[in-house]
Amino acid sequence: QMWEEAIALGKELAEQYENEMFDYEQLSELLRKQAQFYENIVKVIRPKPDYFAVGYYGQGFPTFIRNKVFIYRGKEYERREDFEARLLTQFPNAEKMKTTSPPGDDIKNSSGQYIQCFTVKPKLDLPSKFHRPVSEQIVSFYRVNEVQRFEYSRPVRKGEKNPDNEFANMWIERTIYVTAYKLPGILRWFEVKSVFMVEISPLENAIETMQLTNDKINNMVQQHLNDPNLPINPLSMLLNGIVDPAVMGGFTNYEKAFFTEKYMHEHPEDHDKIEKLKDLIAWQIPFLAEGIRIHGEKVTEALRPFHERMEACFRQLKDKVEKQYGVRAVLSSLDDRRGSRPRSMVRSFTMPSSSRPLSVASVSSISSDSTPSRPGSDGFVLEPLLPKKMHSRSQDKLDKDDLDKDKKEKKKEKRNSKHQEIFDKEFKSTDISLQQSEAVILSETISPLRPQRPKSQVINVMSSERRFSVSPSPPSSQVTPPPITPRTKLSFSIQSNLELNGMSSSDIPDVPPPLPLKGSMADYGNLMESQDLISPTTSPPAHQRVSP
Repeated sequence: QMWEEAIALGKELAEQYENEMFDYEQLSELLRKQAQFYENIVKVIRPKPDYFAVGYYGQGFPTFIRNKVFIYRGKEYERREDFEARLLTQFPNAEKMKTTSPPGDDIKNSSGQYIQCFTVKPKLDLPSKFHRPVSEQIVSFYRVNEVQRFEYSRPVRKGEKNPDNEFANMWIERTIYVTAYKLPGILRWFEVKSVFMVEISPLENAIETMQLTNDKINNMVQQHLNDPNLPINPLSMLLNGIVDPAVMGGFTNYEKAFFTEKYMHEHPEDHDKIEKLKDLIAWQIPFLAEGIRIHGEKVTEALRPFHERMEACFRQLKDKVEKQYGVRAVLSSLDDRRGSRPRSMVRSFTMPSSSRPLSVASVSSISSDSTPSRPGSDGFVLEPLLPKKMHSRSQDKLDKDDLDKDKKEKKKEKRNSKHQEIFDKEFKSTDISLQQSEAVILSETISPLRPQRPKSQVINVMSSERRFSVSPSPPSSQVTPPPITPRTKLSFSIQSNLELNGMSSSDIPDVPPPLPLKGSMADYGNLMESQDLISPTTSPPAHQRVSP
C-alpha cells in the first residue's frame, strides 16, 4: 500500500513509454494505474505500524549485532508483546531487560544475552514539495514512512514532589535515534548510527501536549468533513475526554502549575512560553466547537443524552476560556477543508454562452442571418424544432437554478424578437433584388413533420391571393405577412395575372425573360413542376431553358 512510491516509479516508466518507446498502449494503462493510486491515497485508510528499538547487549550475541541498537518496523497492528515474543523465538536463551535506560558496562561485557525492547515514535520529515498545508490523509503516510529519526520520551521528576499537581516538576528526557537509512527500506530494520538526548522542561512539555491535542482534534474534524461515513465513536471519546476530563483534569492542571504569581516570579524567562500556552488553550475552543457540531449532526438517538451533557460541559468551558484568554475564531481553514465544488463542475456552470454547443433552434436562427426563412419565421423556429431543442440541451442538465432558467427565457425572447425585426425590415423594404426574392421563394424548406397541401389547393391559393408579391408599392399599401400554413414545400406558379418581379400582368411580354444564372437545374425543381401545371404559353422556350 505504499502508493506514493509506486507513483514515483510509474512516472519514470511513463517517461520511457512516451518519449523513448512510444508505446502509448502501455502508457495509457500505466496512467490509469496512477490515477487509481492517487484515489487510494485520498480515500483508503492505511494502518500505521509501530516502530521498536531493540538493543542486543552481551558477548553471547554475534558480532554484527553485539552491543548495538536497531530500529525495527513492526507488522500491521502488531503489538509490542507480540513483537517481543517473535524476537525471543530467534534467541531462546536471551533475557529480556525490564528497564529502558541504557545498560552499564557489566551487562555489555557479560557472557550472556540481554535484549532490550521498547516502542519509539517516528519523527515526521515532510518532503519539501509540501510548502503549504495539505490534507491529513496525504500527510499521514509520511508520519510512518520515509522516516529516519525516532524518539523515545521518558518522564523524570526533579525537585520536591507536589502531590496536588504532578505536572509542575515533571521533566521529559527525550532520546533521539537516527538510523543509517530511511525506513522502510530493503529491510524492515536498520542500525542506529547516532543517539543524543535532550531534556524538556515541564512548561515546554505542557506546550507540546496542548499542540498535539489541538492537532489531533483538528485532524479528526477534517477526516469527518471529508468522509461523512466515518464512525462517530472515536470522535465521541476524544471530545468527551477533553471537554469533561473527570480523571486528568484537563488544562486546569497547567493553570495551577504555571499561571501563578509564584511561578512567574521564580521563572521570569518563561513569560513568552506562558503566553504561548494561553494562546493554545484559547485556540482549542473553536476546534472543539466544530467537533461538537459534527458530533451533533451524526449522533444517534441513543447517544443524544450523552451529547447534550457534552454540550453543557463545553458551554461552561467556552465561557471560562473566552473570559480569561480571549476569543479565537477559525476564519476559513475548516471551511476550506469541507471541500469546494470540483473545478470541472464549476467550469460547466460558468461556461460562457459562446462556447456552449448550440441547440438546433439556435443554429437555425443563426443560419437564417438577415434573410428570413418565410413570413412569421419566429413561430417556425420554435414550434417544429422544440423537441430537438429540448433533446440537445443535455449540456445544461446541471443548471437547475431558477435564475439561469429566467436568463435562458430572456435570451430566447430576444432572439425571436430580433428575428421578427429582421423579417419586418426585409418585407417592408422596397429595394429587394431579383436574387433575394428568388432565394426566398426557391430555398424555403420546412420540417417534413407538417402535412403536405394538395397541389390543386396551392394553385387556387396562388391564383386568388398575391401575398408573395415583392413589387414596389406605396407605403400605404404595404403587404402584410401571411399566416403560417402547415405545408412541406412552397410551390409557386407563374400566371398571367400574378404580379412578379415588379411587373404587372399587362407588362409581361409574350416571351418570358431568361432565368438567372444558377449552379444546377435541380434548383428549379419546384418551378418546373408548377409550370407544367399551367398553360403552355407561359413556359419559356426550350433553348432558353436548357442553357443559361
